[in-house]
Amino acid sequence: MAFTQYTNLDFEEIKVSLREYLRANSNFTDFDFEGSNLSVLIDTLAYNTYVTAYNTNMVANESFIDSATLRENVVALARNVGYVPSSRRAATANVSFTVDLGSGTTKSSVTLKSGLVALGDFANTNYTFCTPEDITSPVTDGFAEFTIDIKQGTFVTNEFVVDTSQPNQKFIIPNPYVDTSTLKVQVRDTLTSSSRKTYSQIDNIVGISTHSETFLIQEIQDEKYELLFGDGVLGKKLSNGNVINSTYIVTDGVGGNGVSNFSFSGKLVDNDGGLITSGISDVIVNQRSSNGAEVESIDTIRNLSTRVYSAQHRAVTANDYESIIPTIFPNAESVTAYGGEDSSPPQYGKVFLSIKPKNGRFISDFDKRELLDKLKRYSVAGIRQEFVDLKYLYVEVDSTVYYNTNAVANVNNLKTSIRNSLETYANSSDLNSFGSRFKYSKVLNIIDDSSSAVTSNITKVIIRRNLDVDTANFAQYELCFGNKFHNRNKGYNIKSTGFTVDGIRGVCYFTDTYIDDKTGRLIIFRLNNTGEVQIVNNNAGTVKYDIGEILIDTIRILSTIKSDNVVEIEAIPDSNDVIGLKDLYLQLSISHSNISCVADIISTGADTSGANYVSTSSFTNGSKVRGVAITDTSTISTTTTTTSSTTTSTSSSSSSSY
Repeated sequence: MAFTQYTNLDFEEIKVSLREYLRANSNFTDFDFEGSNLSVLIDTLAYNTYVTAYNTNMVANESFIDSATLRENVVALARNVGYVPSSRRAATANVSFTVDLGSGTTKSSVTLKSGLVALGDFANTNYTFCTPEDITSPVTDGFAEFTIDIKQGTFVTNEFVVDTSQPNQKFIIPNPYVDTSTLKVQVRDTLTSSSRKTYSQIDNIVGISTHSETFLIQEIQDEKYELLFGDGVLGKKLSNGNVINSTYIVTDGVGGNGVSNFSFSGKLVDNDGGLITSGISDVIVNQRSSNGAEVESIDTIRNLSTRVYSAQHRAVTANDYESIIPTIFPNAESVTAYGGEDSSPPQYGKVFLSIKPKNGRFISDFDKRELLDKLKRYSVAGIRQEFVDLKYLYVEVDSTVYYNTNAVANVNNLKTSIRNSLETYANSSDLNSFGSRFKYSKVLNIIDDSSSAVTSNITKVIIRRNLDVDTANFAQYELCFGNKFHNRNKGYNIKSTGFTVDGIRGVCYFTDTYIDDKTGRLIIFRLNNTGEVQIVNNNAGTVKYDIGEILIDTIRILSTIKSDNVVEIEAIPDSNDVIGLKDLYLQLSISHSNISCVADIISTGADTSGANYVSTSSFTNGSKVRGVAITDTSTISTTTTTTSSTTTSTSSSSSSSY
């Protein structure tokens, strides 16, 4: 039997091949039945061949970053292009406290020693918070004030002695779960030396000389890290007997987020070294702990390593920024970047950035400032970076599901099954990111496949943005949906929840009137006690159907029916496939979606002719408002603007939306 005849590595197919070979050899007889001794040997040979083939296939897979499954192998392959995966990140909280030394004190400063600072309590779990370095505060009128960032975890110190007699000596940090951003390395000449030289951590060798006191890190087995020093050509080489002192924080990562209750447990000393144990105030929390993150996942390493390599440690294109930001801000769940030439109006020489953090909805102003400082190392001169808060674009479905009553006992259980299936899709990688796409055909299949009782579905798609209202001021608003609106040429393509307006009595709503295929006029109306529309402002802004944009002229909205000063505004997309364009973060909102079930009397056999079949429209309903309509009995008159001449001097402000 020639080797080239192997075309299948399935266990049973291997056995068949072996039997065929033995049948062709007249020296073997009485083997072609399961109970024979030779059949047992054939099974053994087939099993050995199968295992060998499987192992060979797995070894081949582990040789390529796209198919490797073991973390050590993926990390090693990423190392070939100079990529170091992000470690865990400690959650950070900002706290304040004071130390009262008394009005007659002669002490000039108070120092908080590195290490443990406070104990935090959250969800019946205790967490330690520390600082990786000493912090000194001056004493003024007997008081020393501290406002500091503390990181969740345990402060750890390790020492290594350089021994050049060991040709392959390695300096491995023995603790996993290290936050490498807190890693500090100092080197002493000998064990008895008191002076220390601080070495800087680098991620590339650009600008490194023979005398550069630098080090690199690389991840090895079990998510531990190894310290790498220069060889005398690229970076200063360590000498025999040098002592390496490393300090870092071992953290719980994302588990440390959300802590807002602290008790002080640190060590304070005065400028003479005296220990301070009294006069310490309660810890005030300025910002609860956040930005804790887990070690970078295998999928992220695969995705980012090659992209960061292509960026070559410089940010020129939008893709470069999208690759670099996750490496310097591991809490980023999704990143989008686009040039100012793509904005409207164009702003040349700018790049706009938006980040969805893993924890929370928006990144803080502090994080934005830190990121801008870090990006200066990568950006090209003349290009300015600007962060914009991400905007959420919600997709809702209104689905009428036909089902066979003979195949399901409880229709509520069927609805639950459908919602659970849609929730799974809502949390998938198709959505929940910038540039993602809501795939209509996939959603139809998900609903149909959610239960064997489902026979068909009629599903309509709605897109929604939430307008965040500034109730204190007159303001102008801009809502970009990033998707072309469906235009019925009759108006009422836009619907909103209710709100009240300065100078107008009653609950008002937004909608549109048709001008042409590209443009509509935004109007404000309310409903009388019979539900009829009464227009109170027939020129409140502009609706651009062709690009999916709503511009609201100067208006002061006093209150909203929805909580948190939000007006929900919806439209029908021209395409049922919805795109998260530029800084729009796409989400499928199941809580705002509607699932209704209708008995399919044709499938059950109750109406074989279809004469009594209940059909469902594939188009929108006739409601003119979003949600429950609120009517009013008062008399109103039509106006052309909501602002009178007495308010023209009032300053206008632009308000954000999400």
